[in-house]
Amino acid sequence: MEVKKITTNTLLKMKASGEKIAMITAYDFSFAKLFDKAGIDVILVGDSASNVMAGHVTTLPITLDQMIYHAQSVVRGIERCLVVVDLPFGSYQGNSKEALNSAIRIMKETGGHSIKLEGGEEVVESIKRIVSTGIPVMGHLGLTPQSIYQFGTYTVRAKEEQEAAKLKRDALLLQEAGCFAIVLEKIPASLAKEVSEGLSIPTIGIGAGGDCDGQVLVMHDMLGINTDFKPRFLRKYLNLADQINGAMQQYISDVKSKDFPNEKEQY
Repeated sequence: MEVKKITTNTLLKMKASGEKIAMITAYDFSFAKLFDKAGIDVILVGDSASNVMAGHVTTLPITLDQMIYHAQSVVRGIERCLVVVDLPFGSYQGNSKEALNSAIRIMKETGGHSIKLEGGEEVVESIKRIVSTGIPVMGHLGLTPQSIYQFGTYTVRAKEEQEAAKLKRDALLLQEAGCFAIVLEKIPASLAKEVSEGLSIPTIGIGAGGDCDGQVLVMHDMLGINTDFKPRFLRKYLNLADQINGAMQQYISDVKSKDFPNEKEQY
């Protein structure tokens, strides 16, 4: 049976038809394979790997080489979904040429289908340059974690009129620059609705309400692996931390009691 692949054009058609887009992060082969088989539309190889895979407090430390490694692992595990790869901090902010070189490395070395970068008007030149070479770009507005030290807090963005107006302008600028979609992170639901309705490209929300064209969560959060992160927008679909702990304790007990391996579990 032929696998029908999800493309950037598929996402545009989904927005036009009102079908919501489901997006999740992944960082390795095994989980990517599971998510793809389950029918996920988009996998984001997020720079959140800096937090959930490497244990850093912010997304800033992860390097381009490390992002490429994670993306290569994910791409090996998928057959049908669209793979988006984050450009990490420091790999595109300097100038548009550096941004293009980073995007080209990701596309050539990972087999990924598109890249994502954070920011509005200040990164438009880079987006145009990347798109002009045929590389699809997803934008990211609202709470942009790579700028966390500038924000000083992870609270909701664009609550004030001035910042909300800038976000709306930036969204249109990103669309005009050629972005095929935009992530809206942690902004008021009413603003996200207005932005989504005003764009022809899809919006993917995280903490931005139900009127975005799709939703994204970090896999470690929604599967209950990360127990410390408890924002209002997060729905935990499993509690893997407890289940893994129980399984590990049972394994330890079985080994120490000489119950494992039994006669059927040896050669």
